[in-house]
Amino acid sequence: MHSPKRILFLDLVLSIFRLNGLLIAEGDDMTEKLGLTHARWKVIGAIALSNAGLTVPGVARVLGQSRQAVQRITDVMVEDGLLTYQDNPRHKRSVLVTLSEEGNHVYNKLREVQDPWAIENTEDIPFEELDKALRLIRRLINKFDR
Repeated sequence: MHSPKRILFLDLVLSIFRLNGLLIAEGDDMTEKLGLTHARWKVIGAIALSNAGLTVPGVARVLGQSRQAVQRITDVMVEDGLLTYQDNPRHKRSVLVTLSEEGNHVYNKLREVQDPWAIENTEDIPFEELDKALRLIRRLINKFDR
């Protein structure tokens, strides 16, 4: 029960939990001037990177959150004019969530803050190290995403 691999994995899990908390705080600091929260930052980012919009369940999968939680935030963001719901040609009952014109504007403003933040916080980390970490995290996500 005290295998080094188990201990290392549990330390990794706790470190990821800590990193998640730190990223949430960073996200709130970074997006506050834009009138966003880290939750809105994540939703806008997921939709913007999808290129063609996502369904609410699709956003939930990308973010690892419940469909209900994502539905609540997307409804509010639609009311605030940041997102739009559009008919989904692939599914009658599951609409596509896309950025509105205002949402695109906010995303572009966000990129002006987010991109320098990403560069600054990774300048001392080699590309290969980031790539290896990303591959490990995606492998673990695939293992646990049932």
